[in-house]
Amino acid sequence: MATTTPAGVRGGHAKTRDDGAPMTHRQIMEALSGLLLGMFVAILSSTIVSNALPEIISDLGGGQSAYTWVVTASLLAMTATTPLWGKLADLISKKLLVQISLVIYVLGSVVAGLSQNAGMLIACRVVQGIGVGGLSALAQIVMAAMISPRERGRYSGYLGATFAVATVGGPLLGGVITDTDWLGWRWCFYVGVPFAVIALIVLQKTLKLPVVKRQVKVDWSGAFLISAAVSLLLVWVTFAGDKYDWASWQTYTMVGGSLVLGALFLLVESRASEPIIPLRLFRNRTITLASLASLFVGVAMFAGTVFFSQYFQLARDKSPTMSGVMTIPMIGGLFLSSTVSGQIITKTGRWKAWLVSGGALVTAGLGLLGTIRYDTEYWHIAVFMAVLGLGLGMMMQNLVLCTQNQVDPSDLGAASSVVTFFRSLGGAIGVSALGAVMANRVTHYVEDGLADLGPQGAALGHGGTAGGGIPDLDALPAPLRTVMETAYGHGVADVFLYSAPFALIAFLVTLFIKEVALKGHATPEPDAAATAVSRTLREAAPAAPAAPVTPAASTDPAGSTRGPAAEAAGVTAGAAPATGDGTPVHGAVRTADGTPVAHAAVTLISLAGRQLGRAVAQADGRYALDAPGPGSYVLIASADGFQPQASTVVVGGEALAYDILLSGTSGLVGTVRGAEGGEPVEGAMVIVTDVRGDVLAAGTSTQDGTFAFAELVPGTVTVAVNAEGHRPLALPVEIGGQGVTRVEALLRAGARLRGTVRAGAGDHPLADARVTLVDAAGNVVATATTGEDGAYAFADLDTGEYTVIATGYPPVAGALTVAGSGVDDHDIRLAHPGE
Repeated sequence: MATTTPAGVRGGHAKTRDDGAPMTHRQIMEALSGLLLGMFVAILSSTIVSNALPEIISDLGGGQSAYTWVVTASLLAMTATTPLWGKLADLISKKLLVQISLVIYVLGSVVAGLSQNAGMLIACRVVQGIGVGGLSALAQIVMAAMISPRERGRYSGYLGATFAVATVGGPLLGGVITDTDWLGWRWCFYVGVPFAVIALIVLQKTLKLPVVKRQVKVDWSGAFLISAAVSLLLVWVTFAGDKYDWASWQTYTMVGGSLVLGALFLLVESRASEPIIPLRLFRNRTITLASLASLFVGVAMFAGTVFFSQYFQLARDKSPTMSGVMTIPMIGGLFLSSTVSGQIITKTGRWKAWLVSGGALVTAGLGLLGTIRYDTEYWHIAVFMAVLGLGLGMMMQNLVLCTQNQVDPSDLGAASSVVTFFRSLGGAIGVSALGAVMANRVTHYVEDGLADLGPQGAALGHGGTAGGGIPDLDALPAPLRTVMETAYGHGVADVFLYSAPFALIAFLVTLFIKEVALKGHATPEPDAAATAVSRTLREAAPAAPAAPVTPAASTDPAGSTRGPAAEAAGVTAGAAPATGDGTPVHGAVRTADGTPVAHAAVTLISLAGRQLGRAVAQADGRYALDAPGPGSYVLIASADGFQPQASTVVVGGEALAYDILLSGTSGLVGTVRGAEGGEPVEGAMVIVTDVRGDVLAAGTSTQDGTFAFAELVPGTVTVAVNAEGHRPLALPVEIGGQGVTRVEALLRAGARLRGTVRAGAGDHPLADARVTLVDAAGNVVATATTGEDGAYAFADLDTGEYTVIATGYPPVAGALTVAGSGVDDHDIRLAHPGE
């Protein structure tokens, strides 16, 4: 397994211990501890409220609509601000942004605890959502800046585990607080404040990231338009069918206004110099599909977490504490799958199987949950929740991971937040729409239940559900209580059932995401100029094959000079040493599987293209050189048999450790020969295509029949060979990840059949006659229509028996044998009877 040095960052790369060795897992976790604690605070405060919501809304005098909007308001604010946080992360200090988002979240939580009515609570949830949007987007972005995609799967598992622990602990803690008389539900908002303060302190001490100084230009217009478009759409979904009809002037106005705002957003983004969502990102198929899948996953994920509390408390009459306990199977599945999949992805670099499996499990879990009722045995529900949790754990982090693996460093924040944005958008739309559906279904089932009770049901009234209110089950008589439990059990099941098709769409979308093995190097933090130079060098590198590198001449150990970088890297005498001036840059050159690349040339150049230093890697792959001083540089590594690699490095005041991964050049060589005598075929056209039919390379065989192509993409390709006088040939070939793949193409000689169709007493050439060639098995090989001269011809034929059928006059069929290469002549005479 490839191991970079993915840890706390200096100059945008993994830092090392003082002795130059890579950071240990413990040191990496210390650097991530503050970030994970911040995520824990954000998730905790969201989940701690979930089980308390029925009592909170009842205490504040709200109904089902308020219940939905307490959740939706936070999701909406998170959705609208996530791209904004992502763009800011590409422009200013990520560490500062994480701390700001924590402070915003804490302020929103404190004021939420003082809420006197549902409207005030919803407003505070908007503030909380802004902070959560920052923490959700920045957690993934900071990890990407510190850790290579290959290693990131492992640490994304820890992030998923943090999510699981906070999701499990939140409902339990919220239930205990709500059930404790001397505390009450308001402490659900206060309890996260100490954790947030600790997170701020830990972040300040452990999170070390470079500060990118650029001119900040935030797309406020884009942020406003996307927020307004989504908000108007959610308001419409929430009240349609309740406050007004689905087909009404309010619907036309709100939907039309949302579409207009969306169009204006696209117009603004296409013209903005620093768009909040760069539209060019969607030219990348993976980003487009991952965003679409995240949209539908968001519906399923938030539906599964928001409505469980209502089911357990209103359909099964459980306390808030027990409501949290009973959701453990889902969170346990999420914890298990996110952790295990992260570890395995780190080892293999492959992620698509987990993504597709997760989509299938989420769909199955929601479908099964759609069958539950208020009296369904709990162990059935536990199994269904575990299936859902397993699927969510496999999908959430991996959708972000596959996106981050596809983008340039300068777009890392925007791309990561785009996926998170669509997941939050799906959650906001899903919770809002499904909340409205649930209110409608519960009312319907209550009416049916009361009708079944007959006159007794009419006397009992609506049971506290008029206007969408949340009922107090303890205050209801036994018959009506059963009706309410039945209604809520069936209503929540309908929500899950309606969510399943969205999960199915997400599953189908993931099938079309192309898997690209995770990169094995960390994403650096470049400035604008460095990004441009790095991108130019990367694009130019494949065109110039890596030249063999001759190691520097060994010097006598006594006379060799070893600079600080060489000392830090442990480079022995005889290496191409650092000069001893400036800031040391050192590391190792390895392959994707961790094998050292000996004698690799490592060159440091300025952004203006001037060479500043050069070193040659030793037998263990170590190199060392010196940068003139702090700043941005381009580090180029090349070796015989490998693709050159150009990376941007940001050097600070201390020694920088930077490992370089080289990908082996995949080549294809072969020989074209005749199948009969084995003689070389000169001038044969050889074309290499990928599985989609796109041409990767083309060329002709030489005098000795050989051909060669360099730097092909590893994987399955088709090699098509065509030569004059021979039958075309197509071969499936598997290109290895490194080295040269050899293939031999044996072409069979192709015979030609030609002739003239004649007719009439004078045997004159017959135009427009149809000639059909049929092989011995009865298959039509080819057809031709004669010209004015009556001639026809068939090429590239195999040796064997054929039947020639000509029509125009009464049809004539004749048998012939095509033997070997060359040209066979076969004239055909057509005539009417008696001619």
